[in-house]
Amino acid sequence: QVQLVESGGGLVQAGGSLRLSCTASARTLTSYHLGWFRQAPGKEREFVAGIRWSGDSTYYADSVKGRFTISRDNAKNTVLLEMNSLKAEDTAVYYCAARFSWSTIIITYGYDYWGQGTQVTVSS
Repeated sequence: QVQLVESGGGLVQAGGSLRLSCTASARTLTSYHLGWFRQAPGKEREFVAGIRWSGDSTYYADSVKGRFTISRDNAKNTVLLEMNSLKAEDTAVYYCAARFSWSTIIITYGYDYWGQGTQVTVSS
């Protein structure tokens, strides 16, 4: 069983930056591809960014491309999401998740593990 715990959310002004962290406990993340998702009030959960188990391939939603960077440190069982040039529309609860399939990294359904989420609020 993998437990994922996100941290680093908070309140920031538009144009600012935040760094989210997701750490796994009880089991290594090395075998899993990792994704970050977000869910705003009244909206469906959406894909934000994904990273291959090896860290050598990443994928981003168009809405965050060029502003967000996903990275991972398998030795620390951690995946990071650096968020820059934040906008009000980035406000959401952010979740990290783990799965074995890279080809379906952007699809919410089918992830093996999810974290509890961390709130990001961007004031305009």
